[in-house]
Amino acid sequence: MTTIAPASAVALQPTTDAELEHLLAAAQTAAAPLAALRPAARARLLDAVADRLDAAADQLIPEAERETHLAGARLRGELKRTTFQLRLFGEELRDGGYLDARIDHADAEWPMGAPRPDLRRVRVPVGPVVVFAASNFPFAFSVAGGDTASALAAGSPVLLKAHSGHPGLSRLTAEVVTSALREAGAPDGTFALIAGTASGAAALRDSRVKAGAFTGSIPGGRALFDIANSRPEPIPFFGELGSNNPAFVTEAAANQRGAEIAQGFVGSFTMGAGQFCTKPGTLFVPAGSGMVEALRDAALPAAAPLLNERIQSGYTDVLSNLQSDPRLTVLAQGAGPLADPPGPTLLLTSASDMLSEPHALQTECFGPTAVVVTYDDESQLAELAETFEGQLTATVHGTDSCQVAELVEVLARKAGRVVWNQWPTGVSVTHAQQHGGPYPATTAAGSTSVGTAAIERFLRPVAYQGFPQHLLPEALRGDNPLRVPRRVDGRREA
Repeated sequence: MTTIAPASAVALQPTTDAELEHLLAAAQTAAAPLAALRPAARARLLDAVADRLDAAADQLIPEAERETHLAGARLRGELKRTTFQLRLFGEELRDGGYLDARIDHADAEWPMGAPRPDLRRVRVPVGPVVVFAASNFPFAFSVAGGDTASALAAGSPVLLKAHSGHPGLSRLTAEVVTSALREAGAPDGTFALIAGTASGAAALRDSRVKAGAFTGSIPGGRALFDIANSRPEPIPFFGELGSNNPAFVTEAAANQRGAEIAQGFVGSFTMGAGQFCTKPGTLFVPAGSGMVEALRDAALPAAAPLLNERIQSGYTDVLSNLQSDPRLTVLAQGAGPLADPPGPTLLLTSASDMLSEPHALQTECFGPTAVVVTYDDESQLAELAETFEGQLTATVHGTDSCQVAELVEVLARKAGRVVWNQWPTGVSVTHAQQHGGPYPATTAAGSTSVGTAAIERFLRPVAYQGFPQHLLPEALRGDNPLRVPRRVDGRREA
């Protein structure tokens, strides 16, 4: 069993300028040897971290409970997800397809009008990455979360900026990660923890850092995005900022299973006290279908504490503003909606009011609140969907006979993941997952922060033209010593 010191033994202090300089220099030094490791060797590093985290669960979980107010069962499930995704990236490395190796042999008869040279293209690590941890998933989106796992898998050293909402857990988890990497033979500087807002911003500005990743609020993410883009050498910044995640119920679905959908919606928007980035914040239902009544009568869960005081304060501020809007009325509400902990709230409005000033009524309320919107005709749904900014998810509850192709087309433009007859909370860690979307859901709509495609954020392509075999990366050599999947002369190599 892994033994780590209690969090109370050593407080997590802001990283000093001198300490940050040392960590940045170490990350830069580690970049080349980490990138040079064969994919299978990096996979073993990820497996080692996963094994050590599993072994330390009995020490990590109590600290997570203390700092985040989340239940132990939820946290154990999240830790399992965290170690699963580390191992899944290991499998991706062993497969080798992430390198996207392409080989075009020289062709004197190339129909472009000029001979084609020998060209070989492969992805390489970008270099050191600064990752900003999230508050609502203290394992899966924090120190050893998906951003860290995908960056390390890519071969990029990580500077992890700890979240102030769980500093003790961050320090403990970082000790496990650094110890596991060191014992598994990772280069010194492969991973480091930094603390403090100023240190995170300074790391992002440093020329040795080549990319950034963030999960959090729109104001915080936009500020960091602007830093990344205003540098003398702008760098990619992969920020997940905010999402309302609208859900649309067709008339046929409401008639067939309205009560079931209502129950599912309540469970989804209150899951984790409404602190999931994929929480459905707006539900569109047909007027006169009985769904408003079903939602009014639905049993709301008991009040649950929010993650920290800042989130509690932000939640009550947004809910107070929404409740004061004359276009919104309270449909259902638990005890003490503005208390600590807050009871859940459902607000009600109409499609016409939503269309009159959509952005005011679509404000993300991070916590157990959602807005129900009644519509008169399904022809309104595509127009209503058009009013939304970029989203992580959008959901449709319908039947096979529903004529909702236009709605689905609009939602596919607005969101990174479109869900049919399910709920968006609960993001499966798998190969085809897309956890991203147009701004302000994220700052990079073409990327995902969940699933094996997340590795692509921390890679860049390099093409080699006319090189002798011995100077090429292994994946591009004729004998393909790594045996990675390749595309040769436009065709997948057998």
